[in-house]
Amino acid sequence: MRRSQDLDVRQQSSLAVSARRSLVEVLVIVGSILGLDQLTKQWILRTLEPGPCSLDGACIDIFWTLRLNLIFNPGASFSTGRGLGPLIGAISFVMAAAMIFLAARSISALQRRIFASIAGGALGNGFDRLFRAEEGFLSGEVVDFIDFQWWPVFNVADIAIVCAVVLAIVVSFVAPDALSGETNVEAEIEAEAGS
Repeated sequence: MRRSQDLDVRQQSSLAVSARRSLVEVLVIVGSILGLDQLTKQWILRTLEPGPCSLDGACIDIFWTLRLNLIFNPGASFSTGRGLGPLIGAISFVMAAAMIFLAARSISALQRRIFASIAGGALGNGFDRLFRAEEGFLSGEVVDFIDFQWWPVFNVADIAIVCAVVLAIVVSFVAPDALSGETNVEAEIEAEAGS
């Protein structure tokens, strides 16, 4: 009986430590994506002039069809939803908070990283709406600058969101157990019991 109580205490302690590590991991991922997104946007704002690429200093051709092209997006993805910037901004902050909450509670490392990446991307674009607002709360436009010329212009925050969603879809078909985290929990319990 004493041994099982000791095991329960160790498992609870291990779960508490694991929860703290998970939260730190989530915050590092969110902060890294947010930081990289905002740094690249600041750099592009200092480097390029807005306007058509025919103007001097408006675009930088990289390779193939990839170019850096500064545009300001007042709407949602693919420049849809013009005039809905404040609503989209509010949704991005609510979504980021929900993703951070879910990520911190997730027992699956992969699921935690997917949620954290979506949160970081949502905050990156949400910060644009918040801190670049000139005509009211959350009315700022999102800075986009990665332009393939055959796809809508996007930014680092968009990359984080899209990659996380695509990864979640692919993994849900290929290895659904990786998203549930069940195998991770069983392995941790067995490892604890063995020590």
